Amino acid sequence: MPKFSYAFQSFDKARHVRAALREKDISHKHSREIAVAINGMSIDKARAFLENVVAHEIAVPYRRYNNEVAHRSNIRDGFFAGRYPQKAAKEFIRLLDNLESNAEYKGMDLDRLRIVSVAVHMGTKLKRFQPRAMGRSSPRFNTLVHVEIVAREASSQ
Repeated sequence: MPKFSYAFQSFDKARHVRAALREKDISHKHSREIAVAINGMSIDKARAFLENVVAHEIAVPYRRYNNEVAHRSNIRDGFFAGRYPQKAAKEFIRLLDNLESNAEYKGMDLDRLRIVSVAVHMGTKLKRFQPRAMGRSSPRFNTLVHVEIVAREASSQ
C-alpha cells in the first residue's frame, strides 16, 4: 500500500482542514481546470458552482487546456473557452462533502472556511492493450488522478 502525503506544506492543525481523493478514474485535465476555478472560494460557493456545472448552467473556464474548446457565454473572469466536466465535478462535490465533515469533526465554523489550496496530481498509469484488426493490438493507457483540497478558517474580526 503506498503512503501518500499532501502537497500543501504550511499546514496548521488548528486553522486548516484537508481532504484528498486518491487514484480516481477522472480526467486530469478537467480536474486541473476545476481546481483552478474553485481555488479561493468558500465551500458553499464552490459546491454551488460545481452543482451548476453538473446541471450545464455554468461552464468551467479552460485556461490551459483550451485548444479547440468552444466558447461559452456564461463564463466570467475574461476567459471564454469552457466545458461542463460532469464526472470530475461530481467527484469534487464528494470531496467537498468530505472536507466539510472533517471540519465539523474538528469543530470549525463552516461559514468561515475558504479553500486555500487545491492540488491535482497524476497517479498510477494503467497499461492495457486494445485488440485491433488482423491480430494486432494497440496500447491503451489510463491515468488515475489524486486531488487534495485544503481549507483555512478565516479569523473572526
